[in-house]
Amino acid sequence: MTDLPLHPLVVHLPVALAALMPVLTVALLVAWRTGFLPRRTWTLAVALQAVLLLGGLGAAAAGEDDAERIEGAVAEAAIEAHEEAADLFLWGAGAVLALAAATLFVRREGAARTLAALTVVGSLGVLFLGYRVGHAGGELVYRHGAASALSAAPSGPAGGAAAERDDDD
Repeated sequence: MTDLPLHPLVVHLPVALAALMPVLTVALLVAWRTGFLPRRTWTLAVALQAVLLLGGLGAAAAGEDDAERIEGAVAEAAIEAHEEAADLFLWGAGAVLALAAATLFVRREGAARTLAALTVVGSLGVLFLGYRVGHAGGELVYRHGAASALSAAPSGPAGGAAAERDDDD
């Protein structure tokens, strides 16, 4: 497998979806409004927003494990800033998922399109929140040395990759 921490491997799915969702939701809404695609295709937006949220929850869980490994080596304030930004991202992603899903259940076409338009706006907000999480994560890695702290920390019963490198000397 890999000796890399799980969090940076998992986090790219929700980040990529956060960047794609504004474009996708606009395209689906325009296609729906013009009659090119039926309303039920909005299900794709709901499904991908759910994947974004689930991926974010997985990244947060993996990040919790990594945070425990770097405590003491990295400023607590930097870790907390990243965690708080991630929490806001998850709440935003959940709210947008609720809006997108509600669109499928509203019977009035005009109200459903309004909810879809609000989903588009919300997806832009989630993109911004995702940027903030990524920026705080980048600060942890490049300014506060989280990568160095993780590579020096034991990662398993045998001491992880750092211990394996020490054994080779």
